[in-house]
Amino acid sequence: MKLRSIFISLFVFFCVSTISISAQTTVDTNVTALLKKKRAYNKKKGFGFRIQLYYGVETKARTELKKFNIEFPHLKTHIDYSNPPDWKSLVGSFKTRLEADKVLNEIKAKFPSAIVVPR
Repeated sequence: MKLRSIFISLFVFFCVSTISISAQTTVDTNVTALLKKKRAYNKKKGFGFRIQLYYGVETKARTELKKFNIEFPHLKTHIDYSNPPDWKSLVGSFKTRLEADKVLNEIKAKFPSAIVVPR
């Protein structure tokens, strides 16, 4: 009787651990596939956030960047013309929205119309 209960316990343990391992393998392959898709998307589209200072005419966009470079020389600036005829004055390259918001708080004093935009 004692031997039988030990055998049943070992059998149940073996079955549960086998099911757990196969379920974990399935989850791992799904997560790996999603990560590959996300990396491919990030390479194609980019990721992160930037701060937009101005959206409009080219001369004003360039003027805003020059003013910004005087006030904040440590931050990298970009100008974007992806949506003709409008130009964008962009600042920084932040991985998270939180990083961008922290810098935005500093910038808002000098450039009140600045906003955080996805990259």
